[in-house]
This record gives sequence, C-alpha cells and structure tokens, in this order.
Amino acid sequence: MPVRFLKNASEIADVSMESPLPVRQQGAITTRPADTLLVATLTVDTTARDLLGSTAAELPTLDNCGQYRKLVWLAHRASNTAINYTIRARATDLAGTPLSSGWQTLASGTFAADAANPNWVRLDIPATGDGYYDQYRIEVSVASGTVVLTSKIVGVR
Repeated sequence: MPVRFLKNASEIADVSMESPLPVRQQGAITTRPADTLLVATLTVDTTARDLLGSTAAELPTLDNCGQYRKLVWLAHRASNTAINYTIRARATDLAGTPLSSGWQTLASGTFAADAANPNWVRLDIPATGDGYYDQYRIEVSVASGTVVLTSKIVGVR
C-alpha cells in the first residue's frame, strides 16, 4: 500500500521521487562547520607515542587548533586490541610558542576490547564543555604486542 499525503486542499498524492513527502522546518537550522585536521596510520606498540609516531614529549600532534571548540577522534584498529590513550592540551601565545613547558592532561583511558564494536572507536575532545586549546598531544600504547591504528581527527567550530 503506497504512502499518500494531502498535496493541496483537494488532492491526495502518492509519495514518489516526483512528488516527495513535504517537510515543515521547525526552528532555525544550526550548522557546525568542521575540518579534517589529521588522518594518520600508526603501528601502536608498548612505547607511548603520538599519532604521528613521535616520542618527543614536547611536540604537539595538532597545532593551531584554537578556533575549534571540540575535536572528534575517529579511529579504526586492525584487531580488537585494547589501546591506552592520553590526551594533553596547552595554550600558546600569538607567535605560537607554548605559554609554558608541559601539558594539561584532558583525558586518559583505554579503548577496551569490545565484542559489539570490535574495531571502531570514537572520542570527543574534550568529553564535556569546549576546548579551544591551541595545541594537542594524543599518545597511544598497548600493554603487549602491536596493533595498527588508523585515526582521523576532525575539528568542530
């Protein structure tokens, strides 16, 4: 039985490509521009390193991120292996120099092995509130062995 709707005051029409179901907008449409900031593949091992493979503690994984209120980390791991992560952030001056050495830790945890979603993970940075940090360092490691992790970071304004 086809779906029908009142096309005008006196005509009932079937829903089709030529005659789609009308939709009434409720309120203003809000768009949030987003930019892809990083796509990287890394073989994660027991050494904590950032998504670019760096073990240098002062180097950021992402720079010039002050315009983004939130980052979204989407990732695929080649096997259902638990991956430990630490996310750090800091502010910089107008020239891009960090205000001080070191980082503020925003989050630390584990992408646990998950039978329901064995390979995909997603994390909002920060998990609550807004970020607007200039630099981020995202480090990953595993307890034993290795796993290939492909990451995409999206900045949301």
